[in-house]
Amino acid sequence: MITEQTVCALVAGLDPAALGRWIEAAWVRPERHAGGFVFRDIDLARVRLIHELTADLAIDEEALPVVLGLLDEVHRLRRQLRLVCGAIESEGPPGLRREIAERLARAGRATDEP
Repeated sequence: MITEQTVCALVAGLDPAALGRWIEAAWVRPERHAGGFVFRDIDLARVRLIHELTADLAIDEEALPVVLGLLDEVHRLRRQLRLVCGAIESEGPPGLRREIAERLARAGRATDEP
């Protein structure tokens, strides 16, 4: 079980007030318990990401929802792509897999051209 205090100890330089704002804005969604919030590993990773974006990359909290939304969308798309690739690999006939691979290779070369 990861508490707020533990999160603040694990993320060097994390301001507890900032963590509170991030929870309030629902950028981080720990579980609420009687003694406070309990963070999962995924919540801790999200806190680290937000801290890096704000502290290291100087992205202000006004722009953060846009950046987080774009990053979340990239992760959703990557997950969907993995599912599609897995379905094609396990279910698709060999000829279809080969044709898809060739089309992807051609499309990749086309995007590499200036």
